[in-house]
Amino acid sequence: MRPRIVCSGMAALDRAYELTALPDQPGKFIARGFREVGGGMAATAAVAVAHLGGSAAWCGRLGRDAVGATLMAKLAAHGVDTRGATLAEGGQSPTAGILVDPKGERILAVFPGAGLPEDAPVEPHWLDGAGAVLADPRWISGAERLFALAAARGLPRVLDAETSPDGVLARLAKLADHVVFSERGLAEFAGTPDAEAGLARVAPRLDATVAVTLGERGSLWWRDGAALRVPAPRVAARDTTGCGDVFHGAYALALAERMTVPEAARFATAAAALKAANGEGWDGMPDRDAVEALLREGWA
Repeated sequence: MRPRIVCSGMAALDRAYELTALPDQPGKFIARGFREVGGGMAATAAVAVAHLGGSAAWCGRLGRDAVGATLMAKLAAHGVDTRGATLAEGGQSPTAGILVDPKGERILAVFPGAGLPEDAPVEPHWLDGAGAVLADPRWISGAERLFALAAARGLPRVLDAETSPDGVLARLAKLADHVVFSERGLAEFAGTPDAEAGLARVAPRLDATVAVTLGERGSLWWRDGAALRVPAPRVAARDTTGCGDVFHGAYALALAERMTVPEAARFATAAAALKAANGEGWDGMPDRDAVEALLREGWA
């Protein structure tokens, strides 16, 4: 039976424009390519889980609008269970405009949606058969409810600790037992741009496995009072959008499969690296065979 991962949080429709270089000043720029793809932290994590061989479910909020309908169709096409979605009449679904350069670096402008209910349900039966849960900080009450239900069942609870308004990460991190920060999220939470120093500050405050993702520099994990670096393989990145979300989804799946934290970190690193090389939004998700091949090949 495939491990079931329940993901709570944001889904967004990403509109990506490929430029020869990212702009450093206002102006008009001609894109050499365009694509409209699924995005959003928790939704992308769920799609990654499905492509990596897990059973993925997404619960979150969308408007009952054209963007919401497109996202629901895309999630279903990628094998994600969307029965936990709330579609709000009169609501506007999240979207993002993305500028991408040839090295895969990007600039994002994210519209988080409007008119979406904070009190949308997270039903207990959605966790039946689950092996782990994951939440992002874009839907606070959804994350809180999902983590409470998962804790009652003794399930691993992964927080995608991305940059958030003041107080949100502190509110959610205490409910998770795996808190994986983005570099900026950790800097804001810890009050220092130094990743290792940031982990040293926050680890004693959280009853959780604590880590930070660092893009092409891999990740740092606080283990036994010290920072352990997990390097990333070198890839020719096409687009780094969503790679952190893929990392979190793959990590949650690995925990559900009873991998150790170091094993899960390396599995997630391989999945995120392959996603960077593939680009193409949700259509570029690596499958399980590709990840396991990269793990067998190894990297320093």
